Amino acid sequence: MSRKAELFNKKASSPKSRPEEILQALSLKPGQSIADIGSGGGYFTLRFAEAVGGSGLVYAVDTNQEFLDYIAKNARNRGIANIKIVPASSIHSMIPGGSLNVIFLRNVYHHLKNRAEYFRRMSRLLKPEGRIAVIEYDGRGGFSFHKIFGHYVPQKKIAEEMREAGFKAEKTLDFLPEQSYTIFKKKLKEV
Repeated sequence: MSRKAELFNKKASSPKSRPEEILQALSLKPGQSIADIGSGGGYFTLRFAEAVGGSGLVYAVDTNQEFLDYIAKNARNRGIANIKIVPASSIHSMIPGGSLNVIFLRNVYHHLKNRAEYFRRMSRLLKPEGRIAVIEYDGRGGFSFHKIFGHYVPQKKIAEEMREAGFKAEKTLDFLPEQSYTIFKKKLKEV
């Protein structure tokens, strides 16, 4: 049993974290495929699995094998069969190119190195109309753990790096008190 995974799930499911609005903004449909990057305890992974149904597929991606085992066990216990466990180091070998409708990251962006390059590579996993949803602490609010340890990235910086990676903002949502929430799509190539 992973105590840290349970804490992540408790925080993600808290009304303050606005999970219903987060899901609603994604407009997931049955049959779609989504990668939950930095899936943590799997709260959103399991919610995504319900949203895309048995004909859809959710990839739980994390660097922490304990979290991935926790998600796999939870999915088995709930009879959910449309979740695939993917160690972060195997993402490009385990997720077929051009197969994802959505790549979702919540509070993970600040951990990534060489972000523009990372998302250029990730774009190969998306379908042509695929989207990337980024929720990230943005430095708003008072004194916090996120500010002290630099675990945040201003929304403007995210938009700049995503533009560099070949994406543009499709939707910017402002209902989260300490985080930005932006959904990006691929920019059309200029002719």
